[in-house]
Amino acid sequence: MNDESRDATLPPLDYATPAPAPRRYPYVLLALFAVALGFSAIKPWDFKNWLMENTLTAVFLLILLLTRKRLPLSNVSYTLIFVYLCFHVLGSHYSYSRVPIGVKITELMGWQRNHYDRFVHFLFGLLLAYPIRELFLRVAGVRGFWGYYLPLDVTMSFSMLYELVEWGAAEAFGGELGAAYLGTQGDEWDAHKDMALATAGAVISMLVVALINWKFDRRFGEEMRDSIRVKGTAPLGEVRLRELTQDRAN
Repeated sequence: MNDESRDATLPPLDYATPAPAPRRYPYVLLALFAVALGFSAIKPWDFKNWLMENTLTAVFLLILLLTRKRLPLSNVSYTLIFVYLCFHVLGSHYSYSRVPIGVKITELMGWQRNHYDRFVHFLFGLLLAYPIRELFLRVAGVRGFWGYYLPLDVTMSFSMLYELVEWGAAEAFGGELGAAYLGTQGDEWDAHKDMALATAGAVISMLVVALINWKFDRRFGEEMRDSIRVKGTAPLGEVRLRELTQDRAN
């Protein structure tokens, strides 16, 4: 998982051209997930709800497949994605508020609601922040502090966007189906708590990655300091606009 660790005498790692990863493993995970998804489609609580819950899942998988050759992720990232999606399809089969294990824990703890949905929101941050980090390092070329902050920021943004999607779908479909998809279970602060849990999971994930890199990467401190050092002394905004218009005039 220490994606930045390297000997100081070696040339910098080129994130744009990584060593080819074994091809079979991601497809094994895809086959296993297809089986899990197939089982979840057998007599779900409500098939329309199941379709709604897994529409974004299908889009996400399609993106992963289409980018597989050009941008193969690490086996660690594929594994984290696989685990998260498995928990998600379990929730889509029963409807999140009716997942049996959540119901049993709710009864045992004397809670008023099934917290399985909030657990999955926590897993969203915990498990998907690292694949997002991998994209930032390899595509955007970020380093140091930004390699930990930006995955956290994007995880929070996606969590917020998903809450908006839930709200829009609930308004569009209405009734019991809309309420099941929204999953507030009577809590007016449900969306806020879901986003907070996703953020907490992402924070834990990035702290673990930072701790590993701090332990094994000799250049950890150097990269952190360099990443927050001012690179361009000239301001942008109107200054840059003036430069562009002058260049165009010349």
